[in-house]
Amino acid sequence: MTVRLAATLGAVFALLAVAAGAFGAHALRSRLEPRDLEIFETAVRYQMYHAFALFVAAALLQRGLPQAGTAAWAFVAGITLFAGSLYLMVFTGTRWLGAITPLGGVAFLAGWTLIALAARRL
Repeated sequence: MTVRLAATLGAVFALLAVAAGAFGAHALRSRLEPRDLEIFETAVRYQMYHAFALFVAAALLQRGLPQAGTAAWAFVAGITLFAGSLYLMVFTGTRWLGAITPLGGVAFLAGWTLIALAARRL
């Protein structure tokens, strides 16, 4: 992944997290069961954390650390699988999608491991 792509994806995922958070706070609060709203908020929170992680990866990529590019892809996969499965679960009521969520968590862990390895080379 390139520096530009990692930073752009970080910004897009952060923008979408802010929009989703506002949507959840204003439009969904009265429409969702409390447990589903909690699940939705977890998805938004982890999406935002890992949008910032994409900026960390971009900064390390700019310093010439290629592991950060792989970490960035892991964060994209994690956001897609973790947050995406939770959003779909809330909106469709399809509870088996919760089985996909841990795969996103594993991708997040892989991304942070790669960031740690890249940071050791600074």
